[in-house]
Amino acid sequence: MTLLKTIFSWMPALVIAFLVMGCGGSGSSRQASAVLVDELGIAIQGFDPVAYHLVGKAVQGKAEYATQWNAATWWFFSKVNRQLFITSPEKYAPAYGGWCAYGIADGYAAETDPINAWTIHQGQLYLNWNAQVSTDWNADKAGYLKKSEPKWSTVQKQLQEGEATVHWH
Repeated sequence: MTLLKTIFSWMPALVIAFLVMGCGGSGSSRQASAVLVDELGIAIQGFDPVAYHLVGKAVQGKAEYATQWNAATWWFFSKVNRQLFITSPEKYAPAYGGWCAYGIADGYAAETDPINAWTIHQGQLYLNWNAQVSTDWNADKAGYLKKSEPKWSTVQKQLQEGEATVHWH
């Protein structure tokens, strides 16, 4: 009976620990790489990176118009968009591998919301954690870019080595 009491006394703490491990935060077991991808290796949740530039909104890509670049699968809405990307991926791919621009400025990687938290600045696509973080980042783009540019190489290396602090939704 004492053993059962001990087990049951630990039960709430164990349940909380499993819940925390299963939610976002750096405790996630999800793999992180230099390009933010989902479990299937698809970048920016399958949204077409070219569409942000051409139509000014998030447009869901299609698997039939996919290409590989930078160890990630990129989806596009059309063959034309896929070809534009293949010709000039650095022009269309999001900065920092699609990781949160705000987070990179603080030296960590964070998942992004490609529907509600994106900005094109000086021809470059930037993604952020959510709409509020994007609003904050947009209020001082120059300041955040000044901080993030020198930190990206370090975060990128940490991601590649599996040592980065990563925040998941």
